[in-house]
Amino acid sequence: MKFSYFAGMKRISIFFLFLQFFCACNTNEAPASENDVDAARNFIQSALNGDYRKAKNYIVNDSVNIEYLEAFQRNYQNRMTPDDKRGYRESSINIHSVKPLNDSVSIINYSNSYKKQNDSLKVVKTGGQWLVDLKYSFSSLDKPL
Repeated sequence: MKFSYFAGMKRISIFFLFLQFFCACNTNEAPASENDVDAARNFIQSALNGDYRKAKNYIVNDSVNIEYLEAFQRNYQNRMTPDDKRGYRESSINIHSVKPLNDSVSIINYSNSYKKQNDSLKVVKTGGQWLVDLKYSFSSLDKPL
């Protein structure tokens, strides 16, 4: 009788371990950004790693931003070489400047150590949360002179 009781407990324990592992692997939670630079860094790092599910948590949730992010993802999956993907994953983020426009909007100028190309992101605070607005990067009309 003892053998079957312990065997059953062992099976239940193993089941819960697998369940816990499965849930941990499938989480889409991304930590909230504490400030403008943190939001930019979180988004950039997720994109460099090719983790566009996570990157989606750091952008303004509107159709244009989602469309841009999906285009980045398609490019990453379909056109980028394995060497480029590895280069981006292994690169570091270099923040060159932070230009606060007001208390809820900042422009972050950055590059990564792989491509070393300067770029900028607009980060906005909406609903108490700092998020990246990709429209700024692709619209010359939004950029300050």
